Amino acid sequence: MNSGDYFEFSIAHDRKYTLDHLWIQMLDDDDEEMTVKIGISEFIRAEYGDIVRVVLSKPEDDSEFQIDAGDGESQNDDDAPPALLSRGDELDVDDLMITIRTSEDRVLINAPFPCKILELNGDVEDNPDLVNDEAYQDGWCMIVQPHDWDEDMYLDQSEYIDYLNEI
Repeated sequence: MNSGDYFEFSIAHDRKYTLDHLWIQMLDDDDEEMTVKIGISEFIRAEYGDIVRVVLSKPEDDSEFQIDAGDGESQNDDDAPPALLSRGDELDVDDLMITIRTSEDRVLINAPFPCKILELNGDVEDNPDLVNDEAYQDGWCMIVQPHDWDEDMYLDQSEYIDYLNEI
């Protein structure tokens, strides 16, 4: 996999993966108080370039982030700061969870399952190199409590590798 043009990346074996390249690590599998740590797979950096910004964003369509297009119509400002997530926030499937700016692109990642935010790793917003250099350790993004969890919906290490080989 490592030739001159490719960034070598690793895949942690003790996680599950989503098709959007999030890793999911079970912290506590008690059905009532299940907690899951979520982070970004190193594949994002390999595919899109170095991560220069990570925003843990709240799913809101906020009119204060609209700009006047000049002809009386407003449009969303893609560079406007998203509303930030905070502890206790609820996310539903397909709510925007993480915005990643890389040296080449912008990647929007939605929540893979309904959940409640328990803890956010603000360090990754202040220092995106944590995601570049320690994606599976200190570069985690958040800890959540899933409301609807089916572990079989997510890929294990070998399934994720197979998926990456197909895309």
